[in-house]
Amino acid sequence: MPSGQQYLTALAQFAPLVVLIVLFYLLLIRPQRKRDKAEREMRNSIEVGDEISTIGGFIGRVVNIKDDVLIIETSNDRTKLKIYRWAIRGKEAPATESVEAPKEADKNAK
Repeated sequence: MPSGQQYLTALAQFAPLVVLIVLFYLLLIRPQRKRDKAEREMRNSIEVGDEISTIGGFIGRVVNIKDDVLIIETSNDRTKLKIYRWAIRGKEAPATESVEAPKEADKNAK
């Protein structure tokens, strides 16, 4: 019959493996799950009218959503693209672009 000392030595042999698994979970798996969840929530919260960017680099405004397929307008000439929801990289900030008139100092420098 094994004694208490043998149980402790067997436990001491497996302790580093258990610690390694716990560290692996805390440092790699858990943060990745949090990122995946945040990304999934962002993609599910997209509505018609939102400005988005895709994995392929397109930026456009959502004009229609049907299941996992979105239709976006990408430019002033109203080019429409059909994309999958998983291809969305993120929401863009609302466009507040304005063209400024050149400053007087810039005119004199030329």
